[in-house]
Amino acid sequence: MEVEGFGTFLLVLVISCLLIFTTWDRMYRKRNLPPGPSPMPLIGNLLHIKRGEMVKSLMEVGSRFGPVYTVYFGPRPVVVISGYQAVKEALIDQGEEFSGRGRMPSVERIFNGFGVAFSNGERWKQLRRFSLMTLKNFGMGKRSIEDRIKEEAECLVEDVRSYKCAPVDPSHILTQAISNVICSVVFGNRFDYKDVEFQELLRMFNEMFHLMTSSWGQLQEIIPTIMNYIPGPHQKIHPFITKVLDFVHERVKANQQSLEPSSPRDYIDCFIIKMQQENQNPTSEFYMKNLLMSVLNLFFAGTETASTTLRHGLLILLKHQGIQEKLHDEIDRVIGQNRGPNMEDRIKMPYMNAVIHEIQRFSDVIPMNVPHTVIKDTSFRGYTIPKGTDVYPLLCSVLRDPTQFSNPDKFNPEHFLDASGSFKKNDAFMPFSTGKRTCLGASLARMELFLFVTTILQNFKLTSPKQFSESDLNPRMAGFVNLPISYQLSFVPR
Repeated sequence: MEVEGFGTFLLVLVISCLLIFTTWDRMYRKRNLPPGPSPMPLIGNLLHIKRGEMVKSLMEVGSRFGPVYTVYFGPRPVVVISGYQAVKEALIDQGEEFSGRGRMPSVERIFNGFGVAFSNGERWKQLRRFSLMTLKNFGMGKRSIEDRIKEEAECLVEDVRSYKCAPVDPSHILTQAISNVICSVVFGNRFDYKDVEFQELLRMFNEMFHLMTSSWGQLQEIIPTIMNYIPGPHQKIHPFITKVLDFVHERVKANQQSLEPSSPRDYIDCFIIKMQQENQNPTSEFYMKNLLMSVLNLFFAGTETASTTLRHGLLILLKHQGIQEKLHDEIDRVIGQNRGPNMEDRIKMPYMNAVIHEIQRFSDVIPMNVPHTVIKDTSFRGYTIPKGTDVYPLLCSVLRDPTQFSNPDKFNPEHFLDASGSFKKNDAFMPFSTGKRTCLGASLARMELFLFVTTILQNFKLTSPKQFSESDLNPRMAGFVNLPISYQLSFVPR
């Protein structure tokens, strides 16, 4: 009897699953969403995503269904857009419709729609307008952002000299230097490289980004309603962000106590002044929660992406010594050794400009982009994308589009040089995304990359006893962030 009862139970279970799947599949196909693999109840297309290889898996699905397709993250449809032409049509030609910020379950419990990076609607418009203006005009007659970057580049050079050519993993020192630039803008001061609190903050940053791009972090993005209740390393992301937020809160309180409205020192001061000016405006988005979250957004974005790009870049120059020698020659010809570089030099240095662009293209640090969402029902290439549907415009598919780059899987500065050796632009160069949600700190990052790379190569030759292969250079196409391999190099004075 027990065997018969179990057999009956198993039969009922199978029939129930088939009915659920059939109903789900029918409902899914009634929509006019772009095509895609059939989802399963509850888990969606989880089985189509290889463990730890979300980006590669999405690209493989795209090879079957075309440049616009739908996958399900759990019960939630996500429209994926790949290739330069399709991404351009979405983010530029229909930029307003695709201008919403989509969900990032791994961090949304903290940000919850607040702050300049993860907000939408009027809140986002007010915060972005203010942040762009503040970053652009920051200093009000005091030191410019370029001066801050040059100062930090000099600090980095002095720190590197102390290693006396010994092999070193550059990850930590590059992260410290890049983070100090955004710290000087947001908090009004840089930190000493040996500052214990600063080192702990950066350690948490690094671990958090590793967790977000790990298999656990990718599962968190796909099936958050399940992963929120499953123990694992991904559960550390929330506590890490909370600790950094506590640090930000303390800095804001210190600024409030020492504020001089006529002489703002940093982004926090400017935001506090704006809060005071609009405290009687019921529609104002300038209040404490948006201040804390916006500072956290700038701190995160201003630390990790540019430093990761630099780490990729130095690894590439170790492999391609011939490119490094050409850069040394251009630096000596344009700048010499009697002064440091400045941004005016960039127009006279087409090869350096091309190499830095190619480093950004090839390293492809944010391959999936930050998720977008459509702000209203949107017609796109004959399909209907309902309001609120998340959209992933894959930057990796644009930066490696064979119709736009002659040899997209190889590092080649010629992608940004014309026949005469002059720098040439390419519309498919979108490391900062494009359209209305272009990275807020794009101009800052461009300045950092030029000034740091040029200053490092003006002072040092990069060497390593290890011979790196082409596969060592390839970005690890995993999840949210592409990280380079760990490596060591020696900074040899020139």
